[in-house]
Amino acid sequence: MSVGVNGSGAAIEYRNVFKAFDVPVLTGVTLSVEPGEMFALFGPSGTGKSVLLKTTIALVTPDRGDVNVGGESVYFGGRDALERIRRMVGFVFQYAALFDSLTVFENVEIGIPEETLKRMGANEVAHRVSESLELVNLDPKQVLDKLPSELSGGMKKRVGIARAIAGRPEILLWDEPTTGLDPVNTAAIERLITQLSDELKVTSLLVTHDIEGGLEMCDRVAMLEGGRLRFCGLPDDFLASNDPVVKAFTDRKAATAALDTLEIT
Repeated sequence: MSVGVNGSGAAIEYRNVFKAFDVPVLTGVTLSVEPGEMFALFGPSGTGKSVLLKTTIALVTPDRGDVNVGGESVYFGGRDALERIRRMVGFVFQYAALFDSLTVFENVEIGIPEETLKRMGANEVAHRVSESLELVNLDPKQVLDKLPSELSGGMKKRVGIARAIAGRPEILLWDEPTTGLDPVNTAAIERLITQLSDELKVTSLLVTHDIEGGLEMCDRVAMLEGGRLRFCGLPDDFLASNDPVVKAFTDRKAATAALDTLEIT
């Protein structure tokens, strides 16, 4: 089943993507994300959301199919095309994925493409790193020399985001950016995602388990189920869907949210 492909001009286009490990994970996903769009991808655990996201910059290679980014093929465009694509894309990893032995400055600096770094002086690099930290509401003077072990969970997430935007990408990929955070920090990170997407004028593809936050932030949403695309459309249509699989997913999330508000006595 192909859902939501708008043809040429897409910022990201997944074309009949298949991937299996011990068992099939993606079984023919076709999906497009338009330039400037904020797009959320939902689905139960194990449905291949993060795997699909990683195929965008060849962190995972599909068994069949292709991904196009900015009109270039990730898998058939050659090494030069892949390098250009990777310079266009910032990736926010689940749990931040910071390097433990590197300072905050060094972790963020890694986000600047090597080719760009060669053209920058030390002062320019320092300015870019500080600017990236300020964009995620961290004070460079307080965090630049710290190691990840000295940061809170929310701060680690912000440093991971700063690294992703340090190269000034055109596309941001967000892999479960609020996983492991309390409700206050979850709300803060979701506000930051919206703020950065607006300020930096980027295309954002967000893999998330947080339906409520994703629906509020995003222009369109999709749902993966059983390795295939089950739904793609507007947030209101997702909530109003009569598809029994979609309804079961949204109702379960609503029930969980309701239970979380109950006071245990």
